[in-house]
Amino acid sequence: MKLATLDDGSRDGELVVVDRQLSKLARAAHLAPTLQAALDHWDQVEPALRALSQALATGRQPGEPFDATRMKAPLPRAYEWIDGSAYLNHIVLVRKARKAELPSTLETEPLVYQGGGGELLGPTDDIRLGDEAWGCDFESEVAVVLGDTPMGAERPEASIRLVMLANDVSLRNLIPAELAKGFGFFQSKPATAFSPVACTLDELGDTWRGGRVHLPLKTRLNGVLVGEPDAGPEMHFSFFDLIRHITKTRGFTAGTILGSGTVSNADRKKGVSCLAEKRTLEVLDTGQATTPFLKDADTVSIEMTLPDGTSLFGRIEQRVRVKGRDSSGALGGVHQSP
Repeated sequence: MKLATLDDGSRDGELVVVDRQLSKLARAAHLAPTLQAALDHWDQVEPALRALSQALATGRQPGEPFDATRMKAPLPRAYEWIDGSAYLNHIVLVRKARKAELPSTLETEPLVYQGGGGELLGPTDDIRLGDEAWGCDFESEVAVVLGDTPMGAERPEASIRLVMLANDVSLRNLIPAELAKGFGFFQSKPATAFSPVACTLDELGDTWRGGRVHLPLKTRLNGVLVGEPDAGPEMHFSFFDLIRHITKTRGFTAGTILGSGTVSNADRKKGVSCLAEKRTLEVLDTGQATTPFLKDADTVSIEMTLPDGTSLFGRIEQRVRVKGRDSSGALGGVHQSP
């Protein structure tokens, strides 16, 4: 089952069911007005949503055309947005980039930070950037949406309701000074964007194994493929591991989003899911990073497809907009909005 949130002009949007091919949708507000409402009452609402999904697939339920540009993030705001860093290759490379030591617990305890859940971007929302000097970078990730999850979760697999993609934007040039304070990310982590569709685990078939999605995650910059690493084999900490880690001392409510961290493979032929890795590899090879961070009007595309070519979650397709510039990239006047 594929679920999405239609932008109906309200803050939290309207819950819809989407067909497997991402070609049509059926409104589901009569079952639950929003995705959060569905998650709050999942055991009662999920069977009805599945029935609606089946009716849409067989033509018994008339559908409207699906258009990703009309979608908000599946959860336009969330009680919590928590991001892990489950790919050790990524950790090693970005630590090298900022000349930071690797944690002694690199292989035994996942890195986790808590981001802002109050403003989550839709799949085609702009990446709003105040200054190109901040070093804006994309980070292509897999994320799961949790149901109510108790402290010390003994069955973490039972907590996962949905899977989706994320672009966890980072401002690389702000990170070192923030982390030097010893209190974590804040200004260096602006709003995160999510795929137009979130899927139940059955949509992934046998590509979902061991708490990991075993599929390539494709990222394009300005239309050019920059990476397609496999999200499965090198995810050192599975989503089950991440859930066990975050629930050690507290529980989490339905609607919590948990990210995998930047998908990364050691094989350079698989490319990258962020520019920080590419720049670090350039430094290792030539002594100098030549790839710039994101600039005004750059576009970032993130997508994951099944072997038959079916897009699982739809595509994140964002454009960078720098404050004070118009759509052509020229400097704008004071009338320009942020």
